[in-house]
Amino acid sequence: MSFDFRLPDLGEGITEAEIRRWLVHEGDPVAEHQGVVEVETDKAVVEVPAPRAGVVGKIHRAEGETVRVGEPLLTIADADELPQPRPVSVGIVGVLPEAGETAKSTEVLATPAVRALAREMGIDLAGIRGTGPRGSITRDDLVATPRPAEKSGGDNYGPVVRQPLRGIRRTIARNLLVSQNRTAFVTGMEDADVTELWELKSREARKLSHHDIHLTLLPVIIKAVQHALAEFPSLNASIDEEREEIVLKKYCNIGIAVDTPDGLMVPVLRDVEKKSVLELAEELHKLGDRARSRTITLQELKGSTFTITNYGLFGGTYATPIINYPDAAILGCGRTADRPWVVNGEIRVRKILPLSLTFDHRMTDGADASRFLGKVVHYLEDPARLFLESI
Repeated sequence: MSFDFRLPDLGEGITEAEIRRWLVHEGDPVAEHQGVVEVETDKAVVEVPAPRAGVVGKIHRAEGETVRVGEPLLTIADADELPQPRPVSVGIVGVLPEAGETAKSTEVLATPAVRALAREMGIDLAGIRGTGPRGSITRDDLVATPRPAEKSGGDNYGPVVRQPLRGIRRTIARNLLVSQNRTAFVTGMEDADVTELWELKSREARKLSHHDIHLTLLPVIIKAVQHALAEFPSLNASIDEEREEIVLKKYCNIGIAVDTPDGLMVPVLRDVEKKSVLELAEELHKLGDRARSRTITLQELKGSTFTITNYGLFGGTYATPIINYPDAAILGCGRTADRPWVVNGEIRVRKILPLSLTFDHRMTDGADASRFLGKVVHYLEDPARLFLESI
């Protein structure tokens, strides 16, 4: 008996998902719990399994389409329900193509990465002649192909190019609008003299490199934030708008913004208060790798209580980072650079880290936000104090 498999409830309040890649074709046999499709939702890629065994009778939605929970994905049928193939026609010159078929195979050869890029670019692979091995389509082939959405001409002022807002970029756009519309955001800025911390990091990083641990300033900044949040809990909170309550979190989960080829993702380091700087460094490396390879789970992107974004990696100094809603605040870290600095009445060259804190003014006032940022600076400028208070 045929069965229409519909997009199931994926949890976390998700109502829709974009079909990223089909793992089966029409006519393929499938086993119960076998993955049949990859869908992208809220920055994570989820493999959806078949609820029963059978044969794929019909695929209802194309790659790149958005499907709402409860809408049909594919029809799974029993093998005896599908039309049986006709006998192959044979002539004196060999096997003949059947009506409606071509003698040449129409299979498109491309790697998963190329297929994903084609979806992002809105390009149909079926219309491209590949230049790779066995005629496979390469990334260069895609770059050389005009996008369907690109049109000649322009608006009233000059040439334009139109690109579809899809995939992670669409998810990012939606989340940012939610944050801007639902928070009363304010940004404060401060500088930290991290010369001592920089020297400590540089010295220890050389030793730890033999143990495959990549030590940066970021795990130390995370610990500094965790300690400061314990003193200023209104920044480790969210608002229950329906009940009009401020929810103070008794745990500390830090979201870390990670730049990936597909867009920005925010993996979450859980229970930071229970982990050392070295443990955080190891976990950061693993989460970053999983985010960039798109193997990170939806659960690993949920549950942050505070967020840190390190745009200094790309040369930025100060910024007004957007809150990762429903968090109460986000800390932006700029590029650490040598600057002239007054130390004990003398001008010296010091390592200076610019910091930008955006906070939701509904949950905390500017005075406490400034004190919190000052506390973070204090820990970064006096790393001995931070390590004494850490586990």
